[in-house]
Amino acid sequence: MAELLEILMIVSFGVSWPINLRKLIKAKSTKGVSLAFYFLVFFGYCAGIASKFINESYMANFASKWYVLVFYFFNLIVVGLNIIVYFRNKSIEEKAK
Repeated sequence: MAELLEILMIVSFGVSWPINLRKLIKAKSTKGVSLAFYFLVFFGYCAGIASKFINESYMANFASKWYVLVFYFFNLIVVGLNIIVYFRNKSIEEKAK
């Protein structure tokens, strides 16, 4: 049950991050966006992934539980894309000055 709840949490974030990314791309602005927040979330996903790899119980059953990491890696990648787009938007703003 705990794994199901974890997956539901990760999937909820997994749906939210691409929506945020789309909004960030369209806005071409960094207003209202916190780079520190993105890096903190990115670090959090890295910690979550690391916790899976050092959890002996999880690794013992990795063959049947690998899919949990897929959600973590997907979110990590999309948050990374948000960070990249942040810097793109920052560049757009600086050129507009």
